[in-house]
Amino acid sequence: MSVRPIARWRIIALFFVHALAVGAIHTRVPDIQLLVGLSQAQLGMVLAGQPIGALGTFLFSSRIIERFGPRRVILVLMPVMTITAALITVWLDPVAMFILLACNGVGFSLTNIAINVEADRIEAATGQRIMNRCHGSWSVGFLLTSLLGAGLRGLDIAPAVHLWALVPLVAVLVLAIVVPMPLMPPRPHAGAVKRRLAWPSWATLGLIGFGLGAGLTEGTSRTWSIIYLRDSFDVAAWVESMALPALLVTMALGRLLADRWIDRFGPVPVARALAGLAIAGLLLVVAAPNAYLALGGFGLVGLGICVLYPLALSAAARLGDRPASENVAAVTLVFQLVNLGAPVLIGITADGLGIRAAFALLLPLLAMTWVMAGRLTPTRQPPAVPPG
Repeated sequence: MSVRPIARWRIIALFFVHALAVGAIHTRVPDIQLLVGLSQAQLGMVLAGQPIGALGTFLFSSRIIERFGPRRVILVLMPVMTITAALITVWLDPVAMFILLACNGVGFSLTNIAINVEADRIEAATGQRIMNRCHGSWSVGFLLTSLLGAGLRGLDIAPAVHLWALVPLVAVLVLAIVVPMPLMPPRPHAGAVKRRLAWPSWATLGLIGFGLGAGLTEGTSRTWSIIYLRDSFDVAAWVESMALPALLVTMALGRLLADRWIDRFGPVPVARALAGLAIAGLLLVVAAPNAYLALGGFGLVGLGICVLYPLALSAAARLGDRPASENVAAVTLVFQLVNLGAPVLIGITADGLGIRAAFALLLPLLAMTWVMAGRLTPTRQPPAVPPG
């Protein structure tokens, strides 16, 4: 097998492992909330720790990744993410949980950008679109860890056992995938890294307007979907836990199949059709009279948002006005700025008006995604880098 197919399959596998490292904590948030004794509003404030930790890191992430390379960042920080998540089960205190989530956010921000930059490098080197498949693999990994979490919750397995068992597993998988991974050259860009901080440009702001609704809907659904079923319906714990898999099954399938849709119809029509589907699914979630229709709504939401965020990141990496790592970091920086206040807003709204009203807050953002889909139109390619 040639180097290029090996690189493609390894980066797809790496997205899968990244989801394992990220996802387990989301399935155990309802249990940890009860162990620590947090209200919905208090939980929202504590969950803001992750975007706070990620926020400052995004400003410098391009420099860090360009200095050390994506592979070193992944090797060091992906295991750190699992350790910080597991430590939450040891220090059952709101302040400690906030600090550990902030540290987790640092690892997440850098590894998230690093794997997307590496995927973009492989796309550029091989001439084949793989970003959506990478994110599809991520969704499959998140789905499996969510199903595992649902099963462990149904068996009444403690969060500590679950999260600590993940630490050595992720470390071994990262080493096995990353160490033999072939090196790929950076994508050419128009100039060197001139900014110390990865501030958004006008071009990236347009992509942020497109991707923000999908990113926030995905993040909110990951954290609050199980709590939504728990608080809205009288169903078994394992049924509550199926809210996240319902979202992730359709998201994973959509991402794995999306490249042929995009190649056939183009990114803008596909994005608008999917955004409309996400709006319909979220309306069903908000108005669902029973848990099973709510699960169907989360399934529609997952299919609707499946490739919207990957499309925004891929378009940012291809802008060509500066290094891909800087544009990807700039887009994710603003997402994290919004995510900083989103958990608090969702929690306060859920306490005051109910969890359904909290999910309804996402509808205008998905409408903006539909309007801003035109920003995905191809931009001119960057000039070739002169030899030497």
